[in-house]
Amino acid sequence: MRRPSSLRKLTITKARLRRSKLSDSQTTTLQAHHHHDPSLLVQFDTAFQQKDASQFGMWVFLITEIMFFGGLFGAYLIYRNLYNPAFVAASTSIAIKWGAINTAVLICSSLTMAMGVHSAALGARKLLVFWLGATLVLGSVFLGIKGIEYYDKYTEHHIPGANFDFNYDRAEKGEKLVPADVATQTSIFFALYFAMTGMHALHMIIGAGILVFLIWRAYHGAYPPHHYTMVENFGLYWHFVDIIWIFLFPLLYLVSRSQVH
Repeated sequence: MRRPSSLRKLTITKARLRRSKLSDSQTTTLQAHHHHDPSLLVQFDTAFQQKDASQFGMWVFLITEIMFFGGLFGAYLIYRNLYNPAFVAASTSIAIKWGAINTAVLICSSLTMAMGVHSAALGARKLLVFWLGATLVLGSVFLGIKGIEYYDKYTEHHIPGANFDFNYDRAEKGEKLVPADVATQTSIFFALYFAMTGMHALHMIIGAGILVFLIWRAYHGAYPPHHYTMVENFGLYWHFVDIIWIFLFPLLYLVSRSQVH
């Protein structure tokens, strides 16, 4: 037996009211849930859960970066084994002093970045801004020195391409000329040198841009002690970039010098 239409309408209306009340209740619960911590995103139950998820994502990103740079390191080692005399000659043409200074600069920048994260954890806003600013300055110094190195390679015609000539000014400097075949093969070293240091410098430039953003937000008090995950995650990124250079420096500047007689 079919229900009267008026009864069916009443039943539907009651069901809609129940759903509406449930929706309002859920909304109220979510609002109450986030009332105590505006920084907590809706998909997370606690600040700790949000922090863990954020850091997990950062580590996954860094793993992909390790694989990327790992490919470059692998290519360097393979070609160094194939063209060892050329790599020895090319490596010794790079000014070791600039590489050493840049290594010291980046080690210091890791310290200032760590101090910045520590300041954020303590809620010391002014110190956070100071240490992030110091990290930015040191990163800029690194890039400036790298620019000097690149300019030197440009004037020496050591940039792979139509004007590449490894023996270009070696005679004027009183340096021994390298055999023509070895001199040609040195272009492989410099191609990898610019690829590896260039990608590293690009990561530094990106990091410097993010630092400017973090400094601006930190100045306006965006990172209280209970919500500084962004600073902490960036610290992981910055330390990773520094560690990459710690491997690049001996590989490009030091290892081959031990083979020079």
